Amino acid sequence: MLLERRRIAVVEDDPIMGESLVQRLTLEGGTVQWWHDGARAAREVAAFKPDIVICDMRLPQISGEDVFRQVSDKTAAPFLFITGYGDVDQAVRLMRAGAGDYLTKPFKMDAFLSRLDGLLRPIEPTVSGILGLSPGMQAIETLLRRLADRPAPVLVTGETGVGKEVCARFLHAQSGNAGEPFVAVNCAAIPDDLLESEIFGHERGAFSGAAGQHLGYAERAAAGTLFLDEIGEMPLKLQGKLLRLLENREIDRVGGVAPVPFRARVVTATNQALPKAVAEGRFREDLLYRINVVSIEVPPLRDRPQDIPWLMQRLFDALTQDGTSLRGISSLAEEAAIAHAWPGNVRELRNRLERAVALADGEWIAPVDLFPEQPADAAEPAAFVASLATARDAAERREILRALDATSGQIGDAARLLSVSRTTLWEKMRRFGLGS
Repeated sequence: MLLERRRIAVVEDDPIMGESLVQRLTLEGGTVQWWHDGARAAREVAAFKPDIVICDMRLPQISGEDVFRQVSDKTAAPFLFITGYGDVDQAVRLMRAGAGDYLTKPFKMDAFLSRLDGLLRPIEPTVSGILGLSPGMQAIETLLRRLADRPAPVLVTGETGVGKEVCARFLHAQSGNAGEPFVAVNCAAIPDDLLESEIFGHERGAFSGAAGQHLGYAERAAAGTLFLDEIGEMPLKLQGKLLRLLENREIDRVGGVAPVPFRARVVTATNQALPKAVAEGRFREDLLYRINVVSIEVPPLRDRPQDIPWLMQRLFDALTQDGTSLRGISSLAEEAAIAHAWPGNVRELRNRLERAVALADGEWIAPVDLFPEQPADAAEPAAFVASLATARDAAERREILRALDATSGQIGDAARLLSVSRTTLWEKMRRFGLGS
């Protein structure tokens, strides 16, 4: 088991939540120590030599963020933050500072254990699992961390929707210039006659309608990151100007007299085969060499099925921050997602899940919520719906059993963990044959 012989520090002031976590983690084979307040944890956690720290954001005396700041200098253990306040901005800031991940309350035990898996499994090699759990995405994350403070241009390739900009933003967030701007430009979305001015800027009077000076994206990136998406769509006449910017580290505004220093790192991305574009005369070979100092290919979602349940849970958490009656994603929906080809990759996954969160009828997202086009083609729609109901019941029964297991059969504690009343839990237990 993943947690066997792992040393796990729990910092949680809620006695019910803390006891539930300790019991479940102990059952999973971990060696667990629990701190009820942040101040004491900040003093003692490092001496425990944990493999991971599970820490509430809101604690008495000092916050979870303060615990992280004081402990992270003394241990390399990743932090999994738990918050009931959905403070995602704070959690993301802490992840950029080196924390591992976050989870919002209330959460399913499966989601909790999945996050632990993502943070603990990559101990060899050391990767935090922020971009994915699959070997391909972990290798990319390792490479991006190594490149974070090296100014070499990076070319990110892959199909539409795989997350090329996500990788670019991750690289920026890991760098010492994370506080500087990240400026993203879609070269395919700006008309050719405006693209030069938008990227490089222009001076007053440079052309008809140029009533004042305009700072382009390259200049607005300052010392941060200039991300040029769909670089293969850039017109040939601008490719030469981009090459000069990269080689001379200077910006030539349209109508300008003197160049302006260029300080940003350049990350480019494309879903095209640029060597083919070079052979066809659509892309400059010398520019390809210049932007392709380091090349990263992001695999399509269909080639990394390990990431699909992980991505679904993270997207579900993000989409339900403002509250929902949904309890989660059914195992049958996860299986259907893993079997899907995902031609639109992660972008398609987000769109389907966003629709499912908005329109799902039951407590659990089911396959029909993700793939509403499938039942219409089914030969026996009634049987299909019945199978979904069976799957929902099975998933709900598993969650009840896990909650009872985590609370040693204490009905009140299990009800709180599941965010239902004692009466509701008793009724469901009788329905599923779990009552005495």
